[in-house]
Amino acid sequence: MHAEQMAEEFPVVGLDTAALEAVRLLASRRLPGLIVVGQDGCPHSVLPASQVVRFLVPSYVQDDPSLARVMDEPFADQAAGKLTGATVRQLLPSEPVELPAVNHDDTVVEVAAIMARLRCPLVAVMRDKTILGAITASRLLELVTSES
Repeated sequence: MHAEQMAEEFPVVGLDTAALEAVRLLASRRLPGLIVVGQDGCPHSVLPASQVVRFLVPSYVQDDPSLARVMDEPFADQAAGKLTGATVRQLLPSEPVELPAVNHDDTVVEVAAIMARLRCPLVAVMRDKTILGAITASRLLELVTSES
Protein backbone atom coordinates (compact mmCIF):
# COMPACT_ATOMS: atom_id res chain seq x y z
CA MET A 1 0.00 0.00 0.00
CA HIS A 2 1.26 3.45 -0.88
CA ALA A 3 0.92 6.72 1.02
CA GLU A 4 -1.56 8.08 -1.51
CA GLN A 5 -3.92 5.18 -0.68
CA MET A 6 -3.52 5.72 3.06
CA ALA A 7 -3.96 9.51 3.00
CA GLU A 8 -7.10 11.14 4.30
CA GLU A 9 -8.38 14.66 3.76
CA PHE A 10 -6.88 16.88 6.40
CA PRO A 11 -7.30 20.55 7.33
CA VAL A 12 -4.48 22.97 6.70
CA VAL A 13 -3.81 26.37 8.24
CA GLY A 14 -1.53 29.21 7.23
CA LEU A 15 1.37 30.63 9.18
CA ASP A 16 -0.64 33.79 9.80
CA THR A 17 -3.88 32.02 10.78
CA ALA A 18 -5.09 33.12 14.21
CA ALA A 19 -3.77 30.73 16.85
CA LEU A 20 -7.15 30.58 18.56
CA GLU A 21 -8.81 29.51 15.29
CA ALA A 22 -6.21 26.78 14.77
CA VAL A 23 -6.53 25.53 18.34
CA ARG A 24 -10.32 25.43 18.07
CA LEU A 25 -9.94 23.33 14.92
CA LEU A 26 -7.56 20.97 16.74
CA ALA A 27 -9.93 20.67 19.68
CA SER A 28 -13.24 20.39 17.84
CA ARG A 29 -11.97 17.66 15.49
CA ARG A 30 -9.68 16.02 18.08
CA LEU A 31 -6.75 16.18 15.69
CA PRO A 32 -3.19 15.21 16.59
CA GLY A 33 -1.92 18.28 14.75
CA LEU A 34 -2.37 20.50 11.71
CA ILE A 35 -0.49 20.91 8.45
CA VAL A 36 0.79 24.47 8.18
CA VAL A 37 1.26 26.01 4.75
CA GLY A 38 3.23 29.05 3.69
CA GLN A 39 2.05 31.95 1.53
CA ASP A 40 2.66 29.80 -1.57
CA GLY A 41 0.31 27.06 -0.34
CA CYS A 42 3.17 24.59 0.04
CA PRO A 43 3.63 22.78 3.34
CA HIS A 44 5.81 24.65 5.80
CA SER A 45 5.52 22.47 8.88
CA VAL A 46 3.24 20.42 11.07
CA LEU A 47 1.88 21.91 14.27
CA PRO A 48 1.40 19.02 16.72
CA ALA A 49 -1.26 19.57 19.39
CA SER A 50 1.46 18.86 21.95
CA GLN A 51 3.32 21.96 20.72
CA VAL A 52 0.24 24.09 21.44
CA VAL A 53 0.14 22.70 24.98
CA ARG A 54 3.84 23.53 25.29
CA PHE A 55 3.08 27.11 24.19
CA LEU A 56 0.40 27.45 26.87
CA VAL A 57 2.41 26.08 29.80
CA PRO A 58 5.10 28.44 31.11
CA SER A 59 8.63 27.10 30.76
CA TYR A 60 9.22 27.20 34.53
CA VAL A 61 6.26 24.84 35.02
CA GLN A 62 7.55 22.58 32.24
CA ASP A 63 10.91 22.50 34.02
CA ASP A 64 9.29 21.74 37.39
CA PRO A 65 5.87 20.07 36.95
CA SER A 66 5.31 20.07 40.72
CA LEU A 67 4.54 23.80 40.37
CA ALA A 68 1.44 22.91 38.37
CA ARG A 69 -0.19 21.63 41.57
CA VAL A 70 -0.32 25.16 43.01
CA MET A 71 -1.78 26.74 39.86
CA ASP A 72 -5.49 27.47 40.02
CA GLU A 73 -8.30 27.86 37.47
CA PRO A 74 -7.72 31.58 36.85
CA PHE A 75 -4.20 30.65 35.79
CA ALA A 76 -5.67 28.17 33.28
CA ASP A 77 -7.88 30.94 31.89
CA GLN A 78 -4.83 33.19 31.63
CA ALA A 79 -2.95 30.47 29.73
CA ALA A 80 -5.75 30.26 27.15
CA GLY A 81 -5.61 34.05 26.85
CA LYS A 82 -2.07 33.69 25.47
CA LEU A 83 -3.67 32.50 22.23
CA THR A 84 -5.59 35.74 21.70
CA GLY A 85 -3.78 37.84 19.12
CA ALA A 86 -1.19 35.13 18.43
CA THR A 87 -0.70 33.42 15.08
CA VAL A 88 0.14 29.85 14.16
CA ARG A 89 3.66 31.07 13.35
CA GLN A 90 4.11 31.95 17.05
CA LEU A 91 2.97 28.49 18.15
CA LEU A 92 5.65 26.72 16.11
CA PRO A 93 9.01 25.86 17.67
CA SER A 94 11.57 28.62 17.26
CA GLU A 95 14.10 26.17 15.81
CA PRO A 96 13.16 24.98 12.32
CA VAL A 97 12.38 21.29 12.12
CA GLU A 98 12.25 18.96 9.17
CA LEU A 99 8.91 18.91 7.40
CA PRO A 100 7.07 15.65 8.14
CA ALA A 101 6.13 14.85 4.57
CA VAL A 102 6.17 11.71 2.46
CA ASN A 103 5.89 11.09 -1.26
CA HIS A 104 2.61 9.75 -2.64
CA ASP A 105 4.27 6.47 -3.58
CA ASP A 106 6.06 5.82 -0.26
CA THR A 107 5.29 2.52 1.42
CA VAL A 108 3.83 1.88 4.88
CA VAL A 109 7.32 1.23 6.24
CA GLU A 110 8.69 4.45 4.75
CA VAL A 111 5.80 6.44 6.26
CA ALA A 112 6.30 4.77 9.65
CA ALA A 113 10.04 5.49 9.53
CA ILE A 114 9.46 9.23 8.96
CA MET A 115 6.88 9.42 11.76
CA ALA A 116 9.17 7.56 14.14
CA ARG A 117 12.31 9.53 13.29
CA LEU A 118 10.58 12.91 13.54
CA ARG A 119 8.34 11.89 16.46
CA CYS A 120 5.43 13.46 14.66
CA PRO A 121 1.79 12.32 14.95
CA LEU A 122 1.07 12.98 11.28
CA VAL A 123 2.72 13.40 7.93
CA ALA A 124 1.65 15.31 4.85
CA VAL A 125 1.36 13.20 1.70
CA MET A 126 2.78 15.02 -1.30
CA ARG A 127 2.81 14.64 -5.06
CA ASP A 128 5.32 17.18 -6.30
CA LYS A 129 4.27 20.35 -4.44
CA THR A 130 0.63 19.37 -3.96
CA ILE A 131 -0.75 18.14 -0.64
CA LEU A 132 -2.90 15.06 -1.25
CA GLY A 133 -3.85 14.64 2.40
CA ALA A 134 -2.28 13.38 5.58
CA ILE A 135 -1.64 10.14 7.40
CA THR A 136 -2.02 10.19 11.17
CA ALA A 137 -0.24 7.77 13.46
CA SER A 138 -3.60 6.28 14.45
CA ARG A 139 -4.52 5.74 10.77
CA LEU A 140 -1.16 4.09 10.13
CA LEU A 141 -1.59 1.79 13.14
CA GLU A 142 -5.13 0.95 12.03
CA LEU A 143 -3.86 -0.10 8.62
CA VAL A 144 -0.94 -2.08 9.99
CA THR A 145 -3.06 -4.00 12.48
CA SER A 146 -5.88 -4.69 10.02
CA GLU A 147 -3.45 -6.40 7.64
CA SER A 148 -2.47 -8.90 10.34
